[in-house]
This record gives sequence, C-alpha cells and structure tokens, in this order.
Amino acid sequence: MVVYNFKSIMVVPNATDFIDVVLSKTQRKTPTVVHPAYQISRIRTFYMRKVKFMQQTVHDKLSMVLEQFPLLTDIHPFYADLINILYDRDHYKLALGQLNTARHLVDQIANDYLKLLKYGDSLYRCKQLKRAAMGRICTLLKKQQSSLAYLEQVRQHLSRLPSIDPNTRTLVLCGYPNVGKSSFLNKMTRADVEVQPYPFTTKSLFVGHTDYEYLKWQVIDTPGILDHPLEERNTIEMQSITALAHLRAAILFMVDISENCGYSLQQQANLFHSIKPLFTGKPLLVVANKIDVIPFEELDEKSKKIINSMTGNGAIPLIPMSTMTEEGIASVKKAACDTLLASRVEAKMSSKKSEDILQRLNVAMPHPRDEKTRTPSIPQSILENRGMKGTSQAALYIDEFNQKEEEKPMWLKGFSSVEWKKKYKLKDDEWRFDVIPELMDGHNISDWIDPEILSKLEALEKEEDARIEAKENEMEEESEEDLTEEQWELAGKIKEKKQLLKMAARDNKSGNAPVIERKVRSKQRSISEFEDHLGELGIDTEKAAKAMRERSVSREPRKRERSSSVSAVRSEIGRSTSADPKKRRMFSKSPGRGEGFATPKQLERAVSVGRKNQKYRNIDARKGEGDRHVPDLKPKHLFSGKRKGGTHDRR
Repeated sequence: MVVYNFKSIMVVPNATDFIDVVLSKTQRKTPTVVHPAYQISRIRTFYMRKVKFMQQTVHDKLSMVLEQFPLLTDIHPFYADLINILYDRDHYKLALGQLNTARHLVDQIANDYLKLLKYGDSLYRCKQLKRAAMGRICTLLKKQQSSLAYLEQVRQHLSRLPSIDPNTRTLVLCGYPNVGKSSFLNKMTRADVEVQPYPFTTKSLFVGHTDYEYLKWQVIDTPGILDHPLEERNTIEMQSITALAHLRAAILFMVDISENCGYSLQQQANLFHSIKPLFTGKPLLVVANKIDVIPFEELDEKSKKIINSMTGNGAIPLIPMSTMTEEGIASVKKAACDTLLASRVEAKMSSKKSEDILQRLNVAMPHPRDEKTRTPSIPQSILENRGMKGTSQAALYIDEFNQKEEEKPMWLKGFSSVEWKKKYKLKDDEWRFDVIPELMDGHNISDWIDPEILSKLEALEKEEDARIEAKENEMEEESEEDLTEEQWELAGKIKEKKQLLKMAARDNKSGNAPVIERKVRSKQRSISEFEDHLGELGIDTEKAAKAMRERSVSREPRKRERSSSVSAVRSEIGRSTSADPKKRRMFSKSPGRGEGFATPKQLERAVSVGRKNQKYRNIDARKGEGDRHVPDLKPKHLFSGKRKGGTHDRR
C-alpha cells in the first residue's frame, strides 16, 4: 500500500527567520568568551568552532528540507502529474535545485575560511575572518528568499491534498459540473463535500471511503469537466484528467438526464466521446442521475438514442439513479464494485505469476461411480436433539444428573452432583456437566478415590478443634497465675538497675577513651627518673617536677548518698560533667587578632600579605581561593523577551 504522507513535511522558514535561527543557535551552543592573552592556537580554535558550527547547522536544515519534499521521479505518476499541474514541475525542480546548490556553496565558503583561520596571527584578524564567513553565509541565504517562500506555499498546499492510494480499489466519479457527483459521494460514503446549485463547486479532488464485501473502497470525486480541447482546460479540470489517466479504477460517468445542470444530453455525450480514450482498459459505467425529476422511461426517443450511443447499445452498463430520493444508489455501488473486482481478478489471472501458482494446485473433482443415490445417514438421537428448540444442552445434562444422583454410591455423592458442577469455572460452561472419564493418561481414576475420605476429613476437623480449644485454655490458666510480692519487688529493682546503667554509660563519655596496654605502661618512666635525666642535661627540674606531681595527684571523688531515684542520679552526673576539664575545653574561645605571633612585626607582615592576596581576588570578584565560578556575561533574563524601544536588531 503506497500512501504519501505530505502532512509530515516540516515548515520551511523564510530567509530572515532562517538566519535568525542559525545565528542564535550558534551563539547559544558555542563558547562566547575569548581574551587577547590566550594563546593564538586557542583563539584560532575558538573562531574556527563558530564557523564550523554555523556551516553544519545550515547544512542540516537545508538537507532536511530537501529530503522531506518528494522527488518527482520517485513517486507515483499520478502524484507527479498532479504536482506538475498544481505547482509547475520546472519551478518545483528549480527551487529544490537552488537550495541544493546553496548547501554546497555554504560548505565551500566555510572550508575556505577555515583554511584562512588556521593562519590567523591575532585575535582581531581571526574575529574579522569569522565575521566575513558568517556574513557571506547569511548573504547566500538571503538570496534564497524566493525559493524558500515558494516551497512553503507548496508545502501548505500539499498538506491539504487528500491521501489517495493509487493501487487500491477505487471508484472515480466524472462528468459535467453540477450533475450530482458530490451528492452521490456524500450518500455513498461518510464524506462531507460541499454541494451547491451552481457549477464548479468542487475545485479539487475529494476522497471518501466505503465498505463492500468486507473490503475497503475509496471513492474519488473529481471537479467538473467541460467539452473543449485539452490545451484550453484549466488547472481545476486537469486534476480530473490526471485522476482518470493514472488511477486503476472503475469509472462512473454521471449523466444528468433532466438537463437541470445547464448542459444538454448532446453536450454530455460529446464530452463522453472526447475523453473516452482515458477509459481504455478500465471498467466503465454510465449513471443516469436525477430520475426523480424525469423518469428514465419518459425520455423521448432522441434522448434515448443519445444515451444508447454512449453505452454502445448495451455494451456499457447503464444504471438509473436519484441522489435526492436515494433510489438506485445501492445498485450503482454493487454494480461498480462487482465490475471492478471481476476486472482485477481477470488482470491477475492473465499475469505470468498466476500461471506459476496454478501449476502447483491440483483440484480433485469427484465423479459418481454408479447411478445409485446415497443419502446422508443421521442418527435418530441427533434428529431428536434438533427438534428440541426450547431445551438447551446444559438443561439436558442437569436432568440426566438429577435422575442418576440416587443411583450413585454414598462416597461419590456430593462431589459430582449438579450443585457442585454448577460452581465449576471452565472455559466453556457446557463442559461443567461432562462425564468424568474412567481412564486418563493410561491410569485408572478410581485408584485415586478414597471411599472413606469424608469420614476422615470429619475426624481430622474434630481433632483440630479440640487442640485449638486445649491451647486456649492453657493460655488462660497461665495468665491467671500472679507473681508474689517478693518477685514483683525483685523485678522492679532489676528494671531500675538497667535504666541506671544505660544512663551512666550514655553520660560518662570520658570512659570511652582507649586503654593503654600494660606493655606500654611498663616502659613509661617515673618522676624521679625524669628528674635525674633532666639534671644530667643541666636543666633545673624543680618547677617541672612540681607541676608533674600536682597533675599526677588524683582528685578525691565526691561522696554522695546512695539513692535509688533516677532523677538524683541524673543530677549528680550533670554536676560532675560540668566540672570535667575536657567538657570546659569545648567552650574555649578562638584566638583573637594578634594572638599566635611572637612580635607585633610578624602580625603586621601577615596582615600585609593577606591584603595583597585579597586584592587579586577582588579584581575577579571572587569570594576566596576556592571560588571557581564563571560568571554569565549575557544573562538570559536581561537579553531575552520583548524589547521596549530602539532597534530590534540585537546583533
């Protein structure tokens, strides 16, 4: 199935919009900051990247336009001639050719300037080469304004063309203007074509779809055709001629026998004979419309003779019809579809492919061996079932099961009863009442049936209920037994002791320090050994030894009364923590300005160096040494949107 989707062609921008889109994208997608202090290789790469990006963007957009528009040599001849009639084949090819040439020229300009940029010796020269390259590309695009505007008009018109499949089953309506073609299309299909009492209401091709014999058919309404030479026909009429010439369809030539369309029967017959060469090899029907105004039988002999000359004295089918009363519309549809189907089958049978298929087929035709008549043998039960119109098969099964329920053994009752079978969920409800087979997969089904299954199930349920009841009674007895007073008192002490231990471990964080191993402690020197060592070195050890003795004396722990309350323990722990020197160290002040220096001169030197280093950061507006932020030189909120006054050229 060949259907061309012309609605998917993208919009073709004009030259100004094309340039704005390309330059804006180049500005957004490439770096924007360059300094003269950069190395010349970096400056060259900066501007070469801009030229190359713009060239690639223009190349891609022009290529997309050229690829989406159809080539006249690649599409069906019907669409090729239709485009030639509507848009002029030469103008269409010329516009696409100019865009193709512009694409190659853009690539050539970019390559030339890239070669020059490789030898740019300064930022100014590289910038001027970049401006020249972009300027020449923009000038080239401005010259394509007429081609781009023409292709945009073609795209808009192509998107409005109906989707016509040239190879599917098609009925084409043709004839003089105002003979009832559009009315017939509206009655036969779901199309809604405008119908007016003046000629040339339909100015282009309209398509409707209908169903016949479980197949889809397309019906094409063509504009009216006048009887004059081909060279004098306008664009509207040439669309009809193109459809009649290229589409493999059944032709329905509409004739207004009442002559209310403004053209006589003789004029309509002359048109029929003038375009008859277009009907060669196609099914043809002549439809006599508007029989509600004048019946076909009441026509005079001259009119009937004219119509007979069109039908070839009965060689071409003639079908009377009225679109007003819908009389004969179904007959026209049936005759046209059957004729076209027979024609298509005949064309396929006459092809070489059909001969290859027929040679592989062998149809056996049985022949009677004697003159004896052999009627079909149908069992009597089948005939009786056919006679029961009001009884379903499921009802018959239910009756049979109800009758045989009493005859079954006790152990089988219930599981195969009708009430159980009604609850079965199977793919087909009729399967619920099928007889269970005796053998399945080579095994006897009775081997898996236990006659005492019901009694065993009942005993098992009783045992389970008894166990559940005994367990509940045991749990109730255990819950009723209370603890003694001594046990309650001991349990309370244990619980309180656990809480005290948890709080002491949580608050006494100093006890979490690592413990020094015994080997390390044995190697440590005593204070007397330390004094002897310093004396040998000639150092006065009196003050140092005194400080170490004072530090080594352990502080006596504060005595407190034994209390069992949790709040008392918590308050004691809080007082001891506040006196801890490690806790006090957490609230020590940070060193102020000038502290940590031996002399004021060192302080002045440090302040001077700090100010000098901060000066370079202030030039770049950086917060500190770790500030690597690259500022946005063109914030979008300041350079986008509607401009209030002045020029609108932001470049």
